This record gives sequence, structure tokens and C-alpha cells, in this order.
Amino acid sequence: MQTSLFTAATGMRAQQMYVDNIANNLANVNTTGFKRSRLEFQDLFYNTLIAAGSETATGYRAPTGLQIGSGVRQVATTRNFEQGLPQNTNGRLDIMINGPGFFQITHPTLNQTVYTRAGSFSLNANGQLVNADGYLLNPQISIPANTPESAISIGSDGTVTIAPTGSSTTGTTAGKIQLVSFPNSAGLEAIGGNLYTQTPASGTAVTGDPGANGIGQLQQGYLEGSNVNVVQELVNLIIAQRAYEVNSRAIRTSDTMLEQVNNLSR
Repeated sequence: MQTSLFTAATGMRAQQMYVDNIANNLANVNTTGFKRSRLEFQDLFYNTLIAAGSETATGYRAPTGLQIGSGVRQVATTRNFEQGLPQNTNGRLDIMINGPGFFQITHPTLNQTVYTRAGSFSLNANGQLVNADGYLLNPQISIPANTPESAISIGSDGTVTIAPTGSSTTGTTAGKIQLVSFPNSAGLEAIGGNLYTQTPASGTAVTGDPGANGIGQLQQGYLEGSNVNVVQELVNLIIAQRAYEVNSRAIRTSDTMLEQVNNLSR
């Protein structure tokens, strides 16, 4: 019976972390480019009392064994990179990736390239495209001084051109935005700020032009919304709450049984 106490306790801890993950998903329901995550569980080791196939007293082989499990553990969070809904902002520097792929951002503190799906960009004092934290887009795109945002055009292939509104000229090319893809996007490590870093599990980043080699195209004037499904998360929250209650009830039941055993000596 003491085993059941510890087994149920692992279930309560697992459900608590499950709720923590759900809460993070719900908290980021309006975060640009956010990708929901799912908690993965595994059962713990088993105490084998009778091995399957062992010889019985009658000389036959037991078709099944007798095993008692010891609970559950949390092993991973799997991030879902399903496309979020497009949000029309009409911002000339708002860019959505329609399909797989990531923007490259130069992180000044980590001194490395990090990756994001959030395409809300602005211009810094030097006319360079930066994200909300002021980190430079990589490769760098520089816009000439005194250029109005209305003159900035970003094609689906990532080409950035400068041309006055209503002008008959083709415009001047200011640069080209490139994207990257990964063999296993779920293996990226989230570091906050809508940013991810490459890991051995994600594989090496493959750079390419938008719309080529399976990488998504760009859409100017749109942002990718969070892919959190609020209804599904609320259902998961109810399931987690009920599972937590059942595990706590198992602890109370084991405690009652132990109390009855102790009373036998009185």
C-alpha cells in the first residue's frame, strides 16, 4: 500500500506539469508566431512478481505474468509547428511566412544566429530591419534614409524593393530576405522572445529563398497568429484536473487502508 502512495504522487506531479504546460499555451494565445507544445509521458519501471511464460505448478507455462507499475514520468515537450492563422495588419514591415521556415536573427548576447516565426519588424536608427528587441535580421536589409514605409515592397520570394507609391519605375532592390528550414523543427530549443536555437536534435539549418526547396513564401502586411486552440486546451485542462483529483483520491484510499491495518493491533 505504501507503493500506491508514491505511485499516485508521481501521477499528481505529472498532472501538475501538464497544467503548467497548458497554462503556458493559453497565456500565449495572442503571441505572434507562437507554437503550442504538448507534454509527453512514459510509465516508470515495473516490479515483476511473476514472469510471463514461467512454469506453473502443473508443469505448464503461464500465458501472462504479474507486474505492478510504479507510476509515470514526464519525458518531453513536443512543439507543434502547424501554421497559425494569418492576421492582416497592413504594416509594410510585417511579414508572414506562409508555409514552413524561419527568419534568421542575429542575437547580440548569445553571439549566434537564432530563429523565429514572428515577422513583426521595424527599422532601427541605421535603417536596418530589426525585430521587437532590436536584433538584426540576417542577412541584413538596409533601407535608405528618409524612405517612407509605403515605398517598401517585399515580394513573396523575399526580394525587398524601394519604389515611390504610384511610380512607374521598377524600383531599387534593397536586399533579399532568406529563410531556413530544419530536418526536425520540433527539436529546436525555445529561449523566449519568440526565438529558437538550433540543437543536435533539430539538425543543421538549411538556408534557402522563400518559395524554393519546400520553404514557405512571404506575405507582406500579415503576421502569423498563435496556433493555440483555446477550446482544445480548455478540454485538456479539465482532463488534467480530473486526473489530478483521481490520483489524490488514490492517496486518500491508501491512507485509509493503512489506518485500518494499524487499528488491527488495538
